[in-house]
Amino acid sequence: MLRKISLGTLGLSVGGILIIVGFVAYAADNATLNLVGFFYGFPLFLGGLALKANEIKPIPFSKPTQPSVLLLREQQATVTQNKIRKDITRYCYGQDAHLDSALSYLGLGLSDDERPIITGLRETEINGAYALILEFDSPSIQISDWQEKQEKMTKYFGPEIEVKITLVNENQIELAVITDK
Repeated sequence: MLRKISLGTLGLSVGGILIIVGFVAYAADNATLNLVGFFYGFPLFLGGLALKANEIKPIPFSKPTQPSVLLLREQQATVTQNKIRKDITRYCYGQDAHLDSALSYLGLGLSDDERPIITGLRETEINGAYALILEFDSPSIQISDWQEKQEKMTKYFGPEIEVKITLVNENQIELAVITDK
């Protein structure tokens, strides 16, 4: 639940409320509330602004996960699959994009302009195995470049993982991270 809340918005809201309380307390000649409003309100508000400026929004699920797939996730999902799912479905701060370091390590988009952008994810079952499918907008990197990195991706995402790459259309790539048990 907490990962679904924007800390930037929270800081802006609480800081803004405290600033308003500080101004009202100043007008009412209440020194204690005035100090609380200004000494806590402004730093919270500025912190919220800083977080908001570096915020990456969660990636939405493109399709709802079926209950049978949720059960399969509980039984088969690897630590890596769970980390990826949790990381990209929460607010992130101080990164350029979701999975930016992983994509750079894999040699997919060495610059911000070339980097594929993750646009969605979904969970499904493939041949009885749990699969996490990451949907990318990849106009600068061709399917052949993705396929060249497939073995490296399989090693990177860890043991008991199979990686499949699918070209959906000209600029859309799906990366399936499948449990291999």
